[in-house]
Amino acid sequence: MFRFIVPSLLVAASALAGCASIAVTDDAIVDRTSAALGLDRQSFTISNRVDDGTTTRYAVHTRNGQDYRCFVGGSISVLGRSVSEAVCSRKGEPAANPLLR
Repeated sequence: MFRFIVPSLLVAASALAGCASIAVTDDAIVDRTSAALGLDRQSFTISNRVDDGTTTRYAVHTRNGQDYRCFVGGSISVLGRSVSEAVCSRKGEPAANPLLR
């Protein structure tokens, strides 16, 4: 019995490991976006979410009329969910690496 359970669990865990749709919650997107843009959680809206493998891409519209394109990475492992920091760029501008600022 043990010989059948362990492989089944490994297959299930590896299937979930790369799914941003499961790992990245709406709350995580709002938290990461708020930190990346330096805005309050209530001062922007998220739309057009697309989960693509381990990446979630989405659009952000702020109260003052600015539009951004953002993405986060997400995965699930034996240690739990992991969601990267959001990387955002203004609509129409090339993406910039925030670590190089």
